[in-house]
Amino acid sequence: MRYPTALVALIRELGRLPGIGPKSAQRLAFYLFDQPEHDVRRLADAIRDAKASLDRCPVCYNVMTRGEPSCAVCSDRQRDRSLLCVVEQPADVLAIERSGEYQGLYHVLHGALSPMNGIGPDQLTIPALMARLDSDTIHEVILATSTTVEGEATAMYLAKQVGEGRVEVSRIAYGLPMGGDLEYADEVTLGRAISHRRPL
Repeated sequence: MRYPTALVALIRELGRLPGIGPKSAQRLAFYLFDQPEHDVRRLADAIRDAKASLDRCPVCYNVMTRGEPSCAVCSDRQRDRSLLCVVEQPADVLAIERSGEYQGLYHVLHGALSPMNGIGPDQLTIPALMARLDSDTIHEVILATSTTVEGEATAMYLAKQVGEGRVEVSRIAYGLPMGGDLEYADEVTLGRAISHRRPL
């Protein structure tokens, strides 16, 4: 059986979203088809409005409202301007902010190094990061990239590049979740928890 052209196009476009495979795209397409037209229009309007009204911060490359001079974090004078946390995506900024433990600035790379996929330093915001480090105000760079192969490679590359200057470089620690049992932890997580232990 052949699906109508419009449905095939919708499934194809939904399948291009990160984390959405062919089956999920098909399920979402049929879900949207079954929804009232005003709900689908509201979703379409929200997507269109977000694309039209959002931009990248010219300082840290986080998401911001178009027309503003910088994002909410960069424009907050209460932030510690000696700390700079480097993350892969804007969603990582939100995750760290939810912790309430960090009060410094950010720099969003918009990806991770992946030579096999043709992603090098110039495809990310690494040149802009290096330019920011010329400022006398930044004293420590915290590398908060993911634990994937690409994330680790990016952290190692940045540590080498940044470490050549006078800025201190640190990497976020990875360990066990609060309330977790040791017997359920995987070997890599448990190994990192042991190797990154700290005195009490």
